[in-house]
Amino acid sequence: MKLVWLGHSAFRIETGGAVILVDPFLRGNPKFNLDFGTVTAGATHILLTHGHDDHIGDTVAIAKATGAEVISNFEVCMYIAGQGIGKINPGNTGGTIACGDFNVSFTQALHSSATIVDGKPLYLGNPMGLVVAPRQGPVLYHMGDTDIFSDMALIEELHRPKIGLVPVGDRFTMGGRTAAEAVHRYFHFEAVVPCHYGTFDLLAQDPSAFVAALGGKPQALVPRIGEALTF
Repeated sequence: MKLVWLGHSAFRIETGGAVILVDPFLRGNPKFNLDFGTVTAGATHILLTHGHDDHIGDTVAIAKATGAEVISNFEVCMYIAGQGIGKINPGNTGGTIACGDFNVSFTQALHSSATIVDGKPLYLGNPMGLVVAPRQGPVLYHMGDTDIFSDMALIEELHRPKIGLVPVGDRFTMGGRTAAEAVHRYFHFEAVVPCHYGTFDLLAQDPSAFVAALGGKPQALVPRIGEALTF
C-alpha cells in the first residue's frame, strides 16, 4: 500500500487496483504546491469524512474528470449528487462498504459537518472517521476531524488498525498532546501520520507537540506534502 500526504487532511492511497483520495482539499489549500492533475490522476474512489469545505475540497471536479466514486455519509453524497455527480455510494456510522480492493468502515468522530450555501450553513450529516481495510496491506484509520473519545477503544477492538492518520492542529480538532494521548490510550498502531496542521494561521504550524508527546512509540512519520510512504 502506498500513502501520499497531499496536505491538510488529504491523502492519496494506492492499494491493488484502487486509487483512493481522502478529503481532497487541494487547490484551495494555500500550502498545496503539487500538480493537481498528477496527484488526482487515476482516482477510482473519493472518501469524505464530513461536509466542511476544507474536506470536500475539489471532490466534484475530480469526480467529473476521473469518474471516481464518491463515498461518504448520506447527506454529503446527496449534496455531491446535486452538483452533477451520479456515481455516489452513501453509508453512515457503523456501516461497511465493500469496494473491490478494499473495504471502508465508518466510525464516529466528534466534530461538526456543514457547508455554506447562500450565506447560510447547510447541515451535511454527522462527521465520521474512516477505516480502510485493503485486501493487501495494513488496515488504516483516518480519524477525520475529531477530539479524543473513549469509544476509540471499540474502534481498536473491532478493526485493529495498524496505521493511524491523526489530526493534531488544535482549535478545530485535537491538539498534539491530546492526540498523542488518544494514540497511547486506545490504539496499537505500528505507525502514525499527523495531519490537519499548518494549513492556516489558526492551526498549529507543525506536529512537534504531537511527536514529542508520543515519545517514539509508536513511530511518527511526518512526510512532506507529496512524499510517498509505503507499507
